Amino acid sequence: METNELTGKIIQCAIEVHKALGPGLLESSYKECLFFELQEAGLKVEKENALPLVYKDVKLDCGYRIDLLVEDQIVVELKSVEALNDVHMAQILTYLKLQKLRYGLLINFNVARLKDGLKRVVQGY
Repeated sequence: METNELTGKIIQCAIEVHKALGPGLLESSYKECLFFELQEAGLKVEKENALPLVYKDVKLDCGYRIDLLVEDQIVVELKSVEALNDVHMAQILTYLKLQKLRYGLLINFNVARLKDGLKRVVQGY
């Protein structure tokens, strides 16, 4: 599946979750519901995918976890915050780099309209 088509499906599922739940819940609630919606859409999705850090050829388990990894190619990082900021963008860019992936979605569910909480992220762009 092409990247734009895949990210479009992920966004559709996120909109479905946001329509049903609205803003104001914990990130973990949105994660579970989006995980369910993505599976229902027939997508391969992993939740809380462990992300080791390699430092000087030593693999370290630092507890980093990708919220959702879709089709082994799109990192989906979820937030439920007042506003996205540079730290959130740095976090998803780091996850993309460590996972050696190019594309991600940063989604903040704590907004009135979900499109205002969406950021498509392309590493190296």
